[in-house]
Amino acid sequence: MKASPNDIKLKAISSNLKNQSNYGINGGFFGSGGTLLSIAVNNHVPAGGGSIGELYKGAVNVGYARGTLVWDAKASKYSVQVVKWASELNVSDTSNYWAQGGISMRLSSDSTWKSQATAENIPGGVNGTTSGRSALVYNSGGNIWLVVTNTTCTPEQFRTAIKEKIGSGTLVDGIFLDGSGSSQMKAQTSTGQIVDVTGDGRTVYQMVTFK
Repeated sequence: MKASPNDIKLKAISSNLKNQSNYGINGGFFGSGGTLLSIAVNNHVPAGGGSIGELYKGAVNVGYARGTLVWDAKASKYSVQVVKWASELNVSDTSNYWAQGGISMRLSSDSTWKSQATAENIPGGVNGTTSGRSALVYNSGGNIWLVVTNTTCTPEQFRTAIKEKIGSGTLVDGIFLDGSGSSQMKAQTSTGQIVDVTGDGRTVYQMVTFK
């Protein structure tokens, strides 16, 4: 799904995306009981509520400094910042941005992306088995794509396919999101058909959706 960054909202949920009224894709990692393990912040407010310094609500990439895609609305600028806490993010105005944590893709560096993703503890490893994959990527024209596979693949296969199929050579960077059975999408085609990618049917606890 292609979108404007100003239309994006990060939301805490507790269901499979098929059962959501909103369109979008799954977001960051989560733990048992629905604890949020990735940054998911709108205007310095964690998607799961609580304070910007609170664990398991979307204010922290728990355990590791990880690639976090930031839309700085005041500066009209994207970045991928490797941080642990949302409070570490460099933004122009904390009341006007969003940030989603994941794993760095480093789309501009085929030679270093694997070492960076490994440092961020990408689940299953960079040469891991095939599974469902999700991502957020952006281009030089200011567009953002919410990407989910409908077939299983390795991280490298997914990254390569994104570079080949999306943005016509204009992509700048992006992040891997949670994958495997968590890779889910709810969308609507131009003809009004609902598209559901349900993963393995599991409940997820955070999504990237639209205002």
